[in-house]
Amino acid sequence: MTHSRFTALLLVALLCTAGRALAHAHLTDSVPADKATVAAASVEIDLHFSEELNIKFSGVKIIGPGKASVKTADPVLFDEGKTLKVPLSEPLGPGAYSVDWHVLSTDGHKSNGSYSFTVKP
Repeated sequence: MTHSRFTALLLVALLCTAGRALAHAHLTDSVPADKATVAAASVEIDLHFSEELNIKFSGVKIIGPGKASVKTADPVLFDEGKTLKVPLSEPLGPGAYSVDWHVLSTDGHKSNGSYSFTVKP
């Protein structure tokens, strides 16, 4: 195999791999934002993604002060299926919170992550 042919095949393989990596739904914005300190307690968590989501296989777990799980209602999709709105059963009290999310984009790719924020006393 000639050097230029090998280089061309390598380039094609790299482009195919990069395309698959870019196909996952990435968290692009959240309310409350990552590492934010908010004055008022929220009644929902909004997560905006780069791709349309499959609601059946997407979800959020919120952990509050003392590692207590925060009760939520079923998440709902908005913004052409790219924003996952998670209603909270009650407003969040003061303290630090972490949001662990997992989603399945409509093209079948899974992704997950987490972020944190704080509610002022």
